[in-house]
Amino acid sequence: MSGLGGSEEEILVRISAHRSAPARLSDRRITMAHGAGGRASAALVEALFLRELANPQLAGLDDAAPVPGADNLVMTTDAFVVRPLRFPGGGIGELAVHGTVNDLAACGARPLALSAAFILEEGLATAELAEQVGAMAAAARRCGVSIIAGDTKVVERGRAEGCYVITTGIGRVELAGLSPAGLKVGDALLCSAPIAAHGIAVLTARHELAIDAPIVSDTRPLWPLVEPLLDLTGSIHALRDATRGGVATVLNELAVHSSVEAVVDEVALPVAEAVRGACELLGIEPVYVANEGVLIAAVAGGVADEVLARWRETPAGAGAARIGEVERRLAPGRVLVDTEIGGRRILDTLVGDPLPRIC
Repeated sequence: MSGLGGSEEEILVRISAHRSAPARLSDRRITMAHGAGGRASAALVEALFLRELANPQLAGLDDAAPVPGADNLVMTTDAFVVRPLRFPGGGIGELAVHGTVNDLAACGARPLALSAAFILEEGLATAELAEQVGAMAAAARRCGVSIIAGDTKVVERGRAEGCYVITTGIGRVELAGLSPAGLKVGDALLCSAPIAAHGIAVLTARHELAIDAPIVSDTRPLWPLVEPLLDLTGSIHALRDATRGGVATVLNELAVHSSVEAVVDEVALPVAEAVRGACELLGIEPVYVANEGVLIAAVAGGVADEVLARWRETPAGAGAARIGEVERRLAPGRVLVDTEIGGRRILDTLVGDPLPRIC
């Protein structure tokens, strides 16, 4: 990228200015894209919710926010609308627990307790509901948390696709100093596990697609990947749970918030062969597919090998890889990919998501 001509430099400046400009919500009606985790979601959150509900805790746009007046406590909330309710490797019960505790873990917080609300559709089989509640209870036990409050509502047939779950979690921060604006030039970008398994598993189950090799969701808790890093406080700059919008969206969010440029090695991105094959058949890039058990970390370059070694000692981090670097500030807020064939391209954020309703 050295020796850029004037016109190229001007383009980079425009890209940087566009990405740092305040979000605008120009849509007259809500579409599926607004719930997919891409640019449309960001516009909805920043131009509407942040404007109307403005407060210091919400402004951080992190996976969890500090509880006012409570030292080191953070809180998060999430809604789960996956279809079908059960998919290869899990179901909405496990997903609701893991998705919530993982948002806490990505903020360096040990999960303490959850609440859960169920929106049930008239006609849902009680046996199917019991299966998902049992799965939720088992997942909570494995994560070391209790579900201490809840609620149920029933809506008319055809209004909830069986069951929706809304959860809130509270945790105690034990790894301090994390921030989506914390990336520094020289940081290493790490990925804890092969990507895109969850989205593809849900898609194949929903549409009953015949895939030669079985693909199962990666839904699992991420605190076991954070806990081994507690003594590295100060060297771990940011953590993100790569759910809706996938790894590409997470990396772009971090680059924009930190005003840095990141470069990703396409060859280094961990993708299981079966998942890669399914993505190629469907015309989808794995970096845009949601995960439910993948942690992205930006760490000081000097501790990257140590973090990877600790992750690889855990079941959740056995496939961990170094996927890129924070290199320069030529175009702050931009993510580049060094491709397998030797070129370089921009890894942008999608407006919507090729796989809606997967979490």
